[in-house]
Amino acid sequence: MQVGLIGAGNMARALARGWGDPVLVSDGGSGRARELASELGGQAFDSNVEVADRANLVVLCHKPAQWCSVARELRGHAEAVASVLAGIGAGALRQEYGVPVFRFMPNTPVEVRRGVMCYAPEREVDAQVEAQVLELFRRLGSVITVPESLLDAATAVMGVGPAYQALLAEAQVDAAVRHGLKPRLAGRLVAETMAGTAALLEQREYDTLTVRREVTSPGGWTARGLAALERAGVRAAFQDAADAVVGAGR
Repeated sequence: MQVGLIGAGNMARALARGWGDPVLVSDGGSGRARELASELGGQAFDSNVEVADRANLVVLCHKPAQWCSVARELRGHAEAVASVLAGIGAGALRQEYGVPVFRFMPNTPVEVRRGVMCYAPEREVDAQVEAQVLELFRRLGSVITVPESLLDAATAVMGVGPAYQALLAEAQVDAAVRHGLKPRLAGRLVAETMAGTAALLEQREYDTLTVRREVTSPGGWTARGLAALERAGVRAAFQDAADAVVGAGR
C-alpha cells in the first residue's frame, strides 16, 4: 500500500520514520517535505493533489483548521483516507471526501515503533481495505479500538502522554542532579526505570495498585516519597491536565 502524507510536521515525520519506507509527501511550502523525502527516500510535492493521485492511502497530517480546504482540493483524487487530525470526526471527513475514512490518534513513539494508536472504526468500510490499513498502522506499535465518542478522553491519556512522561522524567532528573548525580546518569536511570515499570504494568494487567504495593514497604523510602508526591498534589495536577485537554476538544 503506497502511503501519501499531507503535511510534514512532527507527527507526519514520526509516522514516516516508523514505517521507514520511501515517502510521498507535501507541505505548505515549509521545506519539511523535501527534508523528509531526502531522509527516507521518495518524493516531495508542492501539490497535495499530486500526492493523492499517486497514493493508495492519503494520511491527513496537516493542521486541523485546514481540513475543509484540503478535502475540497483532494475530493475525487483520494482512494482512501486515514486521518490523525484532532477534533475532526470521521463522518465529516467521509462526507467531504466521499471515500473510506479511517480515524487514528497516534502518539510520537510511533517513530520507534512503540506508539499507541487509538482507532475509531467506521461502520461502513470495506473490510479488506480496513485490514490493510490496520496492518500498516500496527507496524508502528499498538492499535487500540476506541469509540469515537471517547477519542478525546483517550487522547488526553496517550496523545499527550509522551510530553507528560518527559516532564516527569525531567523533574526526577533535576531532583537527582540536585543530590549529586550527573545528568546523563540520572537520565538513564529514570528512562530505564520507566521502561521497566511499563513492562511490569503490562505483565500485571495494568494493575497500578499492585505494582505500587510491590515496591512500597510501610514507613520505607518509597512510602515517604509517595506521601510527598500526594502532598504536592500530583493527582489533582493530572486531573486538571485531563480536564484541560478534553475540554479543548469540545
